[in-house]
Amino acid sequence: MNPITLFLAALCVLLAAAIGTWANPYLALPWLVAAGLIVLSLKMANAWEKFVILRAGKLQAVKGPGLFMIIPVLDNVAAVIDERIQTTAFNAEQALTKDTVPVNVDAIIFWHVHDAEKAALKITNYRQAIDRVAQTSLREMIGASMLAALLSDRKTADERLRDEIGAKTQAWGVSVSSVEIRDVAIPVALQDAMSRQAQAEREKQARVILGSAEAEIAGKFVEAATIYADHPAALQLRAMNIIYETTKERGATILIPTAMVDSLNPASALVLAGQAPSSTAAPLKSAA
Repeated sequence: MNPITLFLAALCVLLAAAIGTWANPYLALPWLVAAGLIVLSLKMANAWEKFVILRAGKLQAVKGPGLFMIIPVLDNVAAVIDERIQTTAFNAEQALTKDTVPVNVDAIIFWHVHDAEKAALKITNYRQAIDRVAQTSLREMIGASMLAALLSDRKTADERLRDEIGAKTQAWGVSVSSVEIRDVAIPVALQDAMSRQAQAEREKQARVILGSAEAEIAGKFVEAATIYADHPAALQLRAMNIIYETTKERGATILIPTAMVDSLNPASALVLAGQAPSSTAAPLKSAA
């Protein structure tokens, strides 16, 4: 009972008591009757409520929000409909996917009543019906989906569920705003198998990348060898750079064959090639 109705009824009762005390008690009777009529006829609906009124069993009107009156005995408030957005959680346990994998799926649906008359008269309990329809649609969607798609593309599954559930509840005056899948649980043994599969795929990808890198490096070496064969001076500069890079940081002393040192000087190499006998081994020189 709303506060305004209580206030008016209490006021009538107080007036009746005052009249009955100071005047004729029979004069207080109309005020008591008025208090009863106020309690029975005056109604108030909140901003989010709609009252479905039946008169003699037939639809009279849908009232609200605000104050309104009904005729006692003839009129009856058949239902009070909350038009705010509601949430309903539902799930599907041990449902089989298209590739016969058992999964447990938890989801939540956001809905609201857009037609209070249909929600009150077209179905007995629209809240319970929404829950049943949501569970059935979820199982149908799981049965038509592969596990990989269900795990990786939840947005598409959410939209599909929203459209399917909304199409069924539209006739009851209920609109579905959105559906969100909160969790998809798979058996532990399957989780281990999927983890090993993912690890094998990553190892395979790493090996492919390594092989591609080796092939690219080999190609660069062939290209460099061709350049060095056509330009001996470039090879000499490269050898000198390698020696410099080796010794500059640690200051190490390295031993280099005499033939390699002489090869860095083309003029000396030609002289030594003409004087040195082919059977004599080249001594080692020290280079810093």
